[in-house]
Amino acid sequence: MMQFLVKVLVSALVIAGASELARRYSVIGALLAALPLTSILAMIWLWRDGVPAAQIADFSSSIFWLVLPSLLLFIVMPLMLRAGYGFWSSLGAGCALTVLGYAIGLYALRLWTQG
Repeated sequence: MMQFLVKVLVSALVIAGASELARRYSVIGALLAALPLTSILAMIWLWRDGVPAAQIADFSSSIFWLVLPSLLLFIVMPLMLRAGYGFWSSLGAGCALTVLGYAIGLYALRLWTQG
């Protein structure tokens, strides 16, 4: 249980740090948020939990293929905000298109790996 709490605390501090930095220095906050810190922390936690290297490698390559559709959020949201749409509408549309991108990407990946 203690190990889980340490994971939660470290992960929360990274997210809180990025949001606090973004309030003062948007580019530095964005840099911290753009770093694959979540992925790095997850891989460290997996390794420390004794997960085999092959499984961590699979996890890492899966992240690569799922990062591509997630970029839709960062294209749609700023375009909508600059066009005058509200924050929640912009975030919702960006998330919905990202989920759609994930579905399409996973389907394409399944087709690619089958033949």
